[in-house]
Amino acid sequence: MDHSLNNKTRLFPHISAHLLSFFSVLQSRYFYYGLLAVLAGIGLNNASQAYLHYYISQGKTLPILNDLILDKLPVIDVSLIYDIVAVIPIVLAVVYIIHKKEYNRIPFIFLMIGIFYIVRGIFIVLTPFGNPPMFNGSDPLFHGFANFEMGVYPSGHAGNVFLILLLMNSRAYRWIIGICLIVVILALFLSHAHYSIDILSGLFFAYAIRSFGDKHFSMFDLGKEVNS
Repeated sequence: MDHSLNNKTRLFPHISAHLLSFFSVLQSRYFYYGLLAVLAGIGLNNASQAYLHYYISQGKTLPILNDLILDKLPVIDVSLIYDIVAVIPIVLAVVYIIHKKEYNRIPFIFLMIGIFYIVRGIFIVLTPFGNPPMFNGSDPLFHGFANFEMGVYPSGHAGNVFLILLLMNSRAYRWIIGICLIVVILALFLSHAHYSIDILSGLFFAYAIRSFGDKHFSMFDLGKEVNS
């Protein structure tokens, strides 16, 4: 009985410390700027794909490209794998923030992900490629996340996973997310879900956005603000 009571008295201060850290972040305007960037990125991606759908409905066509790698690979429908594995880094990012008590980094993480998807939403329209030949679409389990599966450049799956990897300060988390990234890339190739340039550009875009954020948006990392 006493042992159980001691565990509870130790647990409550631990939970309270986490809640206080999180609520302090909610008081910063940068949290809401970052959240707004994420929502804008999601909205712009959906709007861009809806535009491409409307574009095709008017009788126009999107170019289908040749790809040196895809042309040599058989089509294996493993779309469920890349969709599920792409979610794992998001879950790990949440676990990482709680585990390391890095709530102060939430605004910066939100902003970087938001900028990535804003940029992707713009490029979907600027470079409107058609889906690679023989792509069968995502697994029905994930169909509800987007009204239209259109717009391939750059790859959101590869870019987002790599960006989350770059945002982690823990080597262990980076290793796990790195494995997820390799699986996602292989599954994208095997499913013919993206061209090679989509995947590679997603990685380059993620790295460039992270570097740009470190240089110009360090104020969103509230941990750095406290330590400076």
